[in-house]
Amino acid sequence: MAARSSSRSSAKDRPSYRCTECGWTTAKWLGRCPECQAWGTVEEYGAPAVRTTAPGRVTSAALPIGQVDGRQATARGTGVDELDRVLGGGLVPGAVVLLAGEPGVGKSTLLLDVAAKAASEEHRTLYITGEESASQVRLRADRIGALSDHLYLAAETDLAAVLGHLDSVKPSLLVLDSVQTVASPEIDGAPGGMAQVREVAGALIRASKERGMSTLLVGHVTKDGAIAGPRLLEHLVDVVLQFEGDRHARLRLVRGVKNRYGATDEVGCFELHDEGITGLADPSGLFLTRRDEPVPGTCLTVTLEGRRPLVAEVQALTVDSQIPSPRRTTSGLETSRVSMMLAVLEQRGRISALGKRDIYSATVGGVKLSEPAADLAVALALASAASDTPLPKNLVAIGEVGLAGEVRRVTGVQRRLAEAARLGFTHALVPGDPGRIPDGMRVLEVADIGDALRMLPRRRERGEKARVEADDRS
Repeated sequence: MAARSSSRSSAKDRPSYRCTECGWTTAKWLGRCPECQAWGTVEEYGAPAVRTTAPGRVTSAALPIGQVDGRQATARGTGVDELDRVLGGGLVPGAVVLLAGEPGVGKSTLLLDVAAKAASEEHRTLYITGEESASQVRLRADRIGALSDHLYLAAETDLAAVLGHLDSVKPSLLVLDSVQTVASPEIDGAPGGMAQVREVAGALIRASKERGMSTLLVGHVTKDGAIAGPRLLEHLVDVVLQFEGDRHARLRLVRGVKNRYGATDEVGCFELHDEGITGLADPSGLFLTRRDEPVPGTCLTVTLEGRRPLVAEVQALTVDSQIPSPRRTTSGLETSRVSMMLAVLEQRGRISALGKRDIYSATVGGVKLSEPAADLAVALALASAASDTPLPKNLVAIGEVGLAGEVRRVTGVQRRLAEAARLGFTHALVPGDPGRIPDGMRVLEVADIGDALRMLPRRRERGEKARVEADDRS
């Protein structure tokens, strides 16, 4: 019995090893953590004691669900309509929202504007910055007009100090920019590591639920666009928003990835400019080029961003190639979809002039078209550029094009047509059975790419040549 008890005690006292980045434990030392793939982060520490959780006092008694007061979870508007649209009406007390986006896309500018507009005498707002000084944030606030007597600002990177500010200010809304810059001295690891991000987010989530305080967390993204840090962070928060946009364009989109209080197919549109960021209730004007006369190589389509229909313009240009392998350049369009449309036009549309020419295709205003409903517009823009003949004015094309040349149905055709009619477009090319057609719009149903190409007017080369010869004779 003595030998058996000694073996148990020695096993309990045996040292263990833990990764300082992610908290992964092992019985032996390793140079690289198998969990987070970090080198030199596995260190020795004492064997953890075996603990059990005993029943404790409850914070609130369990009630029948019909007796629970649901008014405490009523959303409060932020003052930014486009953000409220994505959130499902506004910020719910106690909700934690994670906003992720690439550096320089405008996350801090948007949240500073939200913090100023949401601040009031009854609802204070606390803005914690961990990446900038307080004076730098003040300069941005002066530039965008985000000043309020009830907006409090502090620069902190220590979790204990952030919790201390919560006790002194007692805000209704907390904005933390960003969660990767705040660290807890009780946890090993550098700020931004998995263990630190998990601890900081967990502490702020507990504080938000206890105080009924809404919290907006800014999160970094990796090179491939995913949210940096552990995926556990996305599961803990209530709402995950993705802030997208090309830094060379004015358009910014806020998409709902996860939302416990609303739909995840809503999209908010913003315009970033020198004076700050403003919501766009009607963003289609950014994606269109107004002309008096139609230009070859352009075609309009209606894309769906979430539930919102947006009219976008596709442009194409073809020129004689000076190299053996012609160029294929795209901007705002998927290269694979454009290549498919080129193959369909050559094989099914009998357009052979595209194979040996440089082809450039793009969208207007920085919008990215990835859904198949833009296939028909891309094909018509390429065909229009190849034949140097413009499409009719006030025409939109909607439909997915298959490899056999057929034009397939897409979702939301009625919403797309209604948006096109609202903006003054009078003609549309759509797949069969489009449903209810808006008043004042003529809709042509096309079955394949051949029917769609008939919308291109034929070039009157012979007539033009005869007219030129007659002028020369005179």
